[in-house]
This record gives sequence, structure tokens and C-alpha cells, in this order.
Amino acid sequence: MVEQDDATRVWELIDRIGFCMLTTRNGDNLRARPMSAYSAQLENAVYFLTDLGSHKDDEVARWPSVCLAFADTKAQKYVSVSGTAEVQNDREKIRELWATPAKAWWDNPDDPSIRILKVSPTSAEYWDSPGTIISYIKMAAAAVTNSKPDMGDNAEVTL
Repeated sequence: MVEQDDATRVWELIDRIGFCMLTTRNGDNLRARPMSAYSAQLENAVYFLTDLGSHKDDEVARWPSVCLAFADTKAQKYVSVSGTAEVQNDREKIRELWATPAKAWWDNPDDPSIRILKVSPTSAEYWDSPGTIISYIKMAAAAVTNSKPDMGDNAEVTL
């Protein structure tokens, strides 16, 4: 039951934060870039709209293992998702995911250069603290009492 609750919390945090740093492999190096995420818990997938001309498509084709790093620093909530990515040309899904962030890159969902980047998560880890002010108070109290602060929930989850 705890694993299910932790998995549900991962998906809630992904939905709440919405943007992440997508890390792909580029030869011997890793490369991260900000992306707007569309989560689909029932499909065990996180979707992104991407451009056919971007390098991430080539990187994913060669090295499909990726990492998604979500961060809400003001609320002190973080999620790291590991998974397998694939590029798709699903025009119906593109229209389904079309939203305001996409309008910054393309004129409409029918642009032939738009692709779907689908990430199928295999595992995740989250950190969910009570917020910045409470966290600082807990750290200060722990420093005074020589104890470790309770910084909230942290769990590794298989998805």
C-alpha cells in the first residue's frame, strides 16, 4: 500500500510542477533542457511536444534512457524520474496535448515538424518537504539540538 501511495504522490508532484529538465545522453556527455511535461498516469507516460529538427530526437533514438528532474524550489518539492524515451509522430496525440506553451514554438498543432516525445517511467524518487520557511526552522532547531531535521517525505518508487 505504501508503494502505491508513493507512486500516486510522484504523479501528483509531476502534475503540480509541470515543467522539468529533460536529460538525455549526447555521446559521452549528458545534456539537460527545460521542457513542459504532460503526465498520463493511467498510461504510465510523460509526454512532451518536441521539434523534428531538435537534437534530442537523435539522442533518444541512440540512447533512450532519460531522466526528468522536476523542481518547485519555493515549495521544496522535487521529483527525479528515470525512464525510456521514444519519439512518435502521433498527430492525434499532438492535437490532444496542444496547449499554450506549445504556441511559443509552433503556430498550430498541424505543423509537420512537431513530434511527441514519450517517456515511460521505470522509477522515481521524490522529496516533499513542508516548504522553505518551515524547512529553515527545522534545520535551525536541529543545529541547536545536534539532531537531524525531519525534512519531509522522501521515497524511491518503482513505476
